[in-house]
Amino acid sequence: MIVFAVVVIILTIFVSGKESNHITVHNYTGYIADSNILYRMDEMYQEDYAGYLANRFKQLNKRGVFNGTVLYGENGQVVYKGAFGYADFRKKDTLNTQSAFQLASVSKMFTAAAIMILKTEGKLDYDDTITKFIPEFPYGTVTIRNLLTHRSGLSRYMSLADKHWDINKPINNEDVIDLFVKYKPDPYFKPDDGFHYCNTNYALLASVVERITGLHFDEFVKLKIFEPLGMDSSFVYNLRGDSVISYAVPVGVSGYRYRGWKPVKVGDYYLNGVMGDKGVYSTVEDLFKFSCALDNGTLIPLPELEAAFKPGSPSYYRRKDNYGFGWRIKEDMDSTVYHFGWWKGFRTYFVRDMQNQRTLIILTNTHKGASSSVYWDIIKDEDRPDKVYNLYQSIN
Repeated sequence: MIVFAVVVIILTIFVSGKESNHITVHNYTGYIADSNILYRMDEMYQEDYAGYLANRFKQLNKRGVFNGTVLYGENGQVVYKGAFGYADFRKKDTLNTQSAFQLASVSKMFTAAAIMILKTEGKLDYDDTITKFIPEFPYGTVTIRNLLTHRSGLSRYMSLADKHWDINKPINNEDVIDLFVKYKPDPYFKPDDGFHYCNTNYALLASVVERITGLHFDEFVKLKIFEPLGMDSSFVYNLRGDSVISYAVPVGVSGYRYRGWKPVKVGDYYLNGVMGDKGVYSTVEDLFKFSCALDNGTLIPLPELEAAFKPGSPSYYRRKDNYGFGWRIKEDMDSTVYHFGWWKGFRTYFVRDMQNQRTLIILTNTHKGASSSVYWDIIKDEDRPDKVYNLYQSIN
């Protein structure tokens, strides 16, 4: 596929008859013609790679390991987007690229972004203690930075709630704080003494946003992130005002688990009332807008944003990847950050290869699916002649 595209490019160059720039392509010496060829070459590449991705995901869907949406972009442009399978298996309602999925832990990047926005507004510092904003919290030396990088040592709020909360009643962020105040569960370690990925950290960060701004977390994210970026199909789900748990989540695409071969819709859940660690619903198209805004510095100034992509923990041979502010940092790929999510019938993947300006967004609404290695292969694909295209762009 890629080889064919290169051959076509070479032939296009060959027949142009204009020898203005000398290059070598895959051991072939030739000449670049004019800017029209540069544009056509890029167009052919994108068409070719889009066809490859469409076929790849079509095959995954046929094998029963992909039900969802996908978007792949390069250099701020969408190369391919597609939807495969059902939003509702019983009604046979099909998905589209504007279908909104629960992002699960991919939501954490928005929580981190909210904190960084407040930092740029001068309303907090990363080394402020949490008790500056939540004075009743019983762990006074935990900082905002500890929460962002999962180095607080705090225990899991979900386990605490399962033990001390009526699971037939929605729980919210303030309720979580109250449980920590009342029961004071032992932390795993002292703040900054280790790394422990824990949803408590990001639920508390959402509460910090609420305490500082006086807005509900979902309102702040809508006001400061979704609306400015035109993410019109995105929102933060919550159970505010609800006294009982609904049979099903009334918004967005439904999540499914399999009972044998049969997909079964996952109902609403009392922990869905907690925001910050999960709860964002979005589409592949909206998420690409968010990715482009990060690249352009339109949401958070680029110098400030750099902190999000710096390792928050010391290197450790048993730790596969590090963690920044709402992003995992791929150790074996230069300048690549990502986050995956898994919650109540949803599995989500967001990868940004910043060096090569590639973005891959995968949203699925079944609890089983293809291995993440399938998606990493797309980002890592070394068959494409990127060096050739970079050369064309530099000459142009």
